[in-house]
Amino acid sequence: MAANRKKISGLQIGIIVLALATAAIHLALALFRPDPMFTPLFILNALGYVVLLGAYLLPQLAAYHNLVRWVFIAFTAVTVIAYFAFNASNFVNPVGLLTKVIEIALIVLLWLDRRNP
Repeated sequence: MAANRKKISGLQIGIIVLALATAAIHLALALFRPDPMFTPLFILNALGYVVLLGAYLLPQLAAYHNLVRWVFIAFTAVTVIAYFAFNASNFVNPVGLLTKVIEIALIVLLWLDRRNP
């Protein structure tokens, strides 16, 4: 059974770390900086990253790997765009910008991992 396991690549380790980091940041923002408008969005965003990461890595969904990767990229891109849309007048929050750097790096790694079926 262990012989059938696919080895996780360095790119995938990076994807795991970055996705969990941005999920943790969004969850922390929801829990420690509650805001009636943004708390539900932060929680849903954190859950979205965890669910998409699971779907991306599950061998049972290997047939849908490419589709899940594109959805993951789109989800992450929408998160980046939404940050700047909601913070147009003051987008220089250090935590927000750090999270966007993480998310852009995640998009890059997902893009580079396209050769990994």
